Amino acid sequence: MRAALLQMTSSDMPEENLATASAMLREAKAQGAEFAFLPEVMNCLSTSRSHQEGVLKLEAEDATLAGLQTLCAELGIWLLIGSLGLKTNDADGRFANRSFVISAAGDIVARYDKIHMFDVDVTPEETYRESDGYRPGEQAVVAETPFGKLGLSICYDVRFGRLHRALAQAGADILAVPAAFSHVTGAAHWETLLRARAIETGCFVIAPAQTGKHPASKGQSRQTHGHSMVVAPWGEVLADAGTEPGVTLVDLDLTLVQKARRQVPSLQHDRDFSGP
Repeated sequence: MRAALLQMTSSDMPEENLATASAMLREAKAQGAEFAFLPEVMNCLSTSRSHQEGVLKLEAEDATLAGLQTLCAELGIWLLIGSLGLKTNDADGRFANRSFVISAAGDIVARYDKIHMFDVDVTPEETYRESDGYRPGEQAVVAETPFGKLGLSICYDVRFGRLHRALAQAGADILAVPAAFSHVTGAAHWETLLRARAIETGCFVIAPAQTGKHPASKGQSRQTHGHSMVVAPWGEVLADAGTEPGVTLVDLDLTLVQKARRQVPSLQHDRDFSGP
């Protein structure tokens, strides 16, 4: 499988981000990519709830989703939309942070709503309360693709090994970790966490990321870590996109999944225990 990581610096304007992602997807296809991977909240990276209210749409009305579906069908390429910010019909008005797997025919094959909300104080100046604006998901998802089974997660989910172990034990060969990782925690933890998830599951990890300082028409600007990454099942980093936006290609040999799991079959060695 030739995979393409599409590293973006999304603004808070969905139409701009759709144009950028579409151009990247065309470039990836021209370079032989069979499956492309976009980062988290690629349609609108914003700190302003009022701005999100004005520009985000329900899934059925979202132009980014529809546009990327049409483009996948035109190009004949599979796509992970790392996530879209979407309105919901929830009474509290919170949004969904939702991944989509799109087939080469343009069909939605799977959806996943981010389970773990990023409610943290990274520094006194850098705080996040994702659950104020987004509702958490409740369902883990493994998507069937022609290349293998794809386990879905988003950004902060990467810190929860139990989720990724469950995805691998449900048959996932590849774990997707699209992100808009903080530049502070990214520098400290990003690569280590991705390598750990690969090693403990024997999966490929594909992690397309947001990067740089993000333009904002309202609210505060955000800075993200970049370094979109592919990690092999044995823990080697196969690709690191650095900090510039762009397309990074990597060829994956899916037979390495079973090789790693034969060498260290830890997914079969869970034991119940009591305590602490």
